[in-house]
Formats: sequence, C-alpha cells, structure tokens
Amino acid sequence: MTGRKALILAGTGMLASVAEALVRDGWTVVLPCRRYHPIAVPEPRQGLAARAALRPPGHRTTGDGSGGRAIWVEAHWDQPRELAEKAGSVLGGPADLLVAWVHEEFRGPVLAQVARLLAPGCPVVEVRGTTGAAAVPAELSDPRPALDQHPTQLVLIGSVSELGGDRPLSHSEIAGGVLGAVRRAVDGRPPSLHRIGQTRPLVR
Repeated sequence: MTGRKALILAGTGMLASVAEALVRDGWTVVLPCRRYHPIAVPEPRQGLAARAALRPPGHRTTGDGSGGRAIWVEAHWDQPRELAEKAGSVLGGPADLLVAWVHEEFRGPVLAQVARLLAPGCPVVEVRGTTGAAAVPAELSDPRPALDQHPTQLVLIGSVSELGGDRPLSHSEIAGGVLGAVRRAVDGRPPSLHRIGQTRPLVR
C-alpha cells in the first residue's frame, strides 16, 4: 500500500484509530481539523529536528518508518475552500481514499470542495450520526452519499450499543465499525450501508 494517499475529515481525534491503521499499512494520511491530535505511531528519531524546522505552521507529521505517515493540517469546517486548498497542498496529488465524518451543517460545502482532490473512482467512507447536534436530519430516512460519483460506504452511527442494555456506543465500537467500512472500501467492495448501534433514544 506504500505511496497511497488518504484524506480523513473528522473532529479532533474522532477517527485517530483509523488513521493509525492506515499509517501502519503504509498510507500517507492527511488530517485537516481544528486542533492537533497525536497519532499513536512511533516517529523515527533520525531527522526529527530538521523536519520540525521545515514544517509549515499548522502542520505536524507522524511516521512509523514503514513508509506510512500522518500529516495534521490546521483547518476549519466553516472555511471549506481554504480547508481544501491546505489539504491539497499537503496531499501532493489525488487522494486514493476519503473518510469523512463532518457535522451536518458543513457536510455539503466541505465535501463539495474536497471532491476535486480525489482520484477518479476514489472510494469514500462517509460517516453520519443519527443523534445529537451533528445528526442526520429526521426527514432523511434513506440517507444518500454526498459524493455519489464515487463508490461510497455509508456509515450511520446510532445512539445505543447493540451489545446489550441501554448503554451508549463506545468509542471503540464506533472506530471498529468505521474501520470495517474502510477495509471494505480499500478492498474495492461494492457500495453499502453500515449501521453501528441502534437509533432508539437512550433510556435513563
């Protein structure tokens, strides 16, 4: 997988484990978001000071020596054009994978801008919530991908775990479900809908 590029759009740290998995597989992963969140992949010691000196403001790089690396870019959802420009300058070429979990308010404008950064036929994993402030609108009973010209694994996040009781979904359950959709996308599997957890209200 060395040389392939992934663009991950998500809140700070929300899909860190997905980024880590891709880096370990040799991907270059670009992560535009507001705040830096370290990716738990050891960075080689040699050349650290030199790379830090050359690093542009608002950028941080993590690598594991296998060819994979993660690059954080400071960006904001409410500035979609600037976000796409920054991400594109770091990608250095068309992205081979897009994983997006963007607040519904900014989903359309952000994904419309980053679409030009994707390679033809680039697989997309789009994550959408069904509860909370970032939830899919209630009237959208049959969600559609934002970038329907790209094969998309659509992931819907519920509010309650399917493992029993009425407990909320854990971060590991969400990350595991999204990573499963990413693997399906990378393997070139057909587009599909994935549901993580249940959408019924949490009973307290």
